[in-house]
Amino acid sequence: MKILVTGKGGREHALVTALHESPGSHQLFSWPGSDAISGLAERAPAADVPQLVAWMQREGIDLCVAGDESLLVTGEGLANLCRAAGIPCWGPPKESAQLEASKEFAKHFLVRHGIPTAAFCTAAALEEARAAVTSLPVVLKFDGLAAGKGVAVCTTAEMVDEFLEIVFVKRQFGPGRLVIEECLTGPELSVFCSIVDGAWHLLTPARDYKRIRDRDEGPNTGGMGAVASRDLVSAATLAEISERIIRPTVEGLQRDGLPYRGFLYFGLMLTPDGPKVIEYNCRFGDPECEAVMPLFGGDFARYLFEAASGRLQPELLEFRDGWSVCLILASAGYPESSRSGDAIRGLGEVSGIRVYHCGTRRNAEGVFETNGGRVLALVAQAASRTEARDQVYAEAKKIAFDGRQNRTDIGTMHFETPEGGAA
Repeated sequence: MKILVTGKGGREHALVTALHESPGSHQLFSWPGSDAISGLAERAPAADVPQLVAWMQREGIDLCVAGDESLLVTGEGLANLCRAAGIPCWGPPKESAQLEASKEFAKHFLVRHGIPTAAFCTAAALEEARAAVTSLPVVLKFDGLAAGKGVAVCTTAEMVDEFLEIVFVKRQFGPGRLVIEECLTGPELSVFCSIVDGAWHLLTPARDYKRIRDRDEGPNTGGMGAVASRDLVSAATLAEISERIIRPTVEGLQRDGLPYRGFLYFGLMLTPDGPKVIEYNCRFGDPECEAVMPLFGGDFARYLFEAASGRLQPELLEFRDGWSVCLILASAGYPESSRSGDAIRGLGEVSGIRVYHCGTRRNAEGVFETNGGRVLALVAQAASRTEARDQVYAEAKKIAFDGRQNRTDIGTMHFETPEGGAA
């Protein structure tokens, strides 16, 4: 098959790697891709999405895999254009991708279909938002896409004022409304499903670490690491999530006339009152994708092609036992800014783990250097979480670049229960 993956980060590098390792001989392409991804997938020549779809038609692409969420809601929408061109696309059309593109849309969807979530209200202006915050702590969410940085958990009035200024005065994320939410408590969990019309397939769950510093301190980031395992939560908890959240979501999409073929990410909080939805993402998470992909076996390429064509076939995919731990190495200044051009040393010394490139490029000498906030995702798999964690940190010591940042508690924090049990 000829397969194209959209995007350029660590998530897309992981997806392309999984497709490359699938049985059979597949010709892989990427757009816009990266210097690291181009080692596995040829870059497609296109200036924009319409040109990309036209190129896919001429090239005879069999499957388009949407890695980057922004293309699903930009312009006419990647999946919409692919459908019009007769190209199977693994990713939902623009109207369905509003589940991620608009947090307000998602909240109304959740309430309409009786799916557990935090109480909320919305605001369109600074003073309206300030008046709506009547207790602390409170969660403030910019309505639109914000690269994982548009959410603030505020415990003081000063934190509220700071985030409101970012949203309504500085317009850091562009124009948009604000969702004000009740602050839920409990461990977070990322659950992924493949959805094909009214059918769904539960994949390996994960847990990510959003804040820049240890002990979940500092500002939010796109994610500083993740763990993944079928043993992350109990079978009883997954059954409850399936019945109370996943099933009504899929049925709600059907009732609302929202077609869906693609991954759907459920960001959940396991509260004392049961699991509740924090957010939806209409693609695989990042860095959760980097942690989960190495735990997949079977024929991933055929699985996605059949699903995008309307045939969900879970038997094509296998789930490996054990644990996967992903550690993100970030650049100087992240997440407030990022510094590019710092040479990365030691990549050739790393062994026994996977290295996905999130934000790198080759310089004139052919050496990889930093080119973004999150730079590398290092991922180890082992029978136990402790073993995988120790391995990824040992290999991380071999890599250096100026200004490097990483957490030291990935795979440790949030795991107070005995090894091997549900967290």
